[in-house]
Amino acid sequence: MLPNVRRRDALILLLPALVLFAILTLYPLGRGLALSLFITDYGFEGARFVGLDNFVDLLSDRFFLGAVWNTVVFTVLATVSEVLLGLMLALLINRKFPGRRVVIPLLIMPFMLSTMVVTAIWRAWFHYDFGFLNNLLAAVALPPVEWLFDPDLAMLSLVLVDLWQTAPLTFLILLAGLQSIPPEIYEAARLDRATPWQIFRYVTLPLITPHLALAALLRSIDSFKIFDKVYALTGGGPGNATETLSMYVYRLGFRFFDIGFASAAAVVMIVVAGALAAIYVSRILRGGSHVA
Repeated sequence: MLPNVRRRDALILLLPALVLFAILTLYPLGRGLALSLFITDYGFEGARFVGLDNFVDLLSDRFFLGAVWNTVVFTVLATVSEVLLGLMLALLINRKFPGRRVVIPLLIMPFMLSTMVVTAIWRAWFHYDFGFLNNLLAAVALPPVEWLFDPDLAMLSLVLVDLWQTAPLTFLILLAGLQSIPPEIYEAARLDRATPWQIFRYVTLPLITPHLALAALLRSIDSFKIFDKVYALTGGGPGNATETLSMYVYRLGFRFFDIGFASAAAVVMIVVAGALAAIYVSRILRGGSHVA
């Protein structure tokens, strides 16, 4: 009888959280899924049921396919660059040197800033006439660049902004991984006359692989749903060169009020993001990453 009482008490304690979860998460997801089956400009009143036609039409919409491609490109470039930069910084900082306690807070400061502050800083740096980056180019006798208005550079500029703000997160994860390695392992490798590259390749890298996977998963999930930097810096332009899936859904739903079509695109986003999240959760449940 006692276990049943404890189970009932646990359910009572969890009930408020479950109600909030249902209201704030399950209901919006369910409503979005339902709206994706209709052609509508707001709700269900006057809506026309079309079944899966919205999803079929997405596959023939060049703007949707372009948004998918832009999202994939941004996710891959941002994730790879941030993990690599975070690893290099972690390797440099994972040793004693004068001023180390000052350098670490300075490195993580960009991550502590809000995205709007970060985009304001970088918008000034990207300015064609007075921006910091073009002034650097002028200092080495190179012509100025339209960072945010050149279709070939706009996406790379967004990746650069994201790299500056969020590489500190991967740096902290990987630094924690490096500091969790017992120093005796390194001492044994040096006694065996292993070179620094061999120590990194056969000792450090295998031991921080779970941390690398964690950093890559977290950054890929966050990069996939990028919206704020795109909205603040390029608005999806020039043309549709930087329009991601989030911007595509925003444009359809809140500018053209095609709620059904926008909901179908949002469902696709949820499925992909859910798959990435499932990979992350499965690693935790298997104990593959003890730093989560």
